[in-house]
Amino acid sequence: MNTMTQRDIYHWLETVKDPEIPVLSLVDLGVITGVTVDNDRVAVEMTPTFVGCPALDMMKHEITEVLTQHGAKAVTITVNFRDPWSSDKISEKGRAALKQFGLAPPPQAQLVTDLEVLEHVPCPRCEGTHTALKNTFGPTLCRSIHYCYDCKEAFEQFKPL
Repeated sequence: MNTMTQRDIYHWLETVKDPEIPVLSLVDLGVITGVTVDNDRVAVEMTPTFVGCPALDMMKHEITEVLTQHGAKAVTITVNFRDPWSSDKISEKGRAALKQFGLAPPPQAQLVTDLEVLEHVPCPRCEGTHTALKNTFGPTLCRSIHYCYDCKEAFEQFKPL
């Protein structure tokens, strides 16, 4: 029997997608914050994007299912709230997937020094910058609604946190 490695676990967790944005894995979203392997026992630490994340149980179930299918005999998932999730944890691959899905990726937090930065988000469809924030509250807590005056389309942005 082959021994599972931390690298294997991360690779397998790439197949577990965010329930709200199915093109984005939990790994690329940055909610998987730690993995330890002890033979066929796996411990996963995750930090949800929001404390009250309604999809948390679904994500935990899917993580357990994927790891069990690959031979894990025991899967422990710890939800970490001591180190809050930040949109800076989204990988470059994840940012590209957000854009391809039609969501403007959030700017890096260190770049956000003024709310004016959020007013003129580049459009994920046409790359236009003549955009406006229309509503800070999108369909989920992590998204806002914008309008592009260049291509005349509304779009959502994954909010920087």
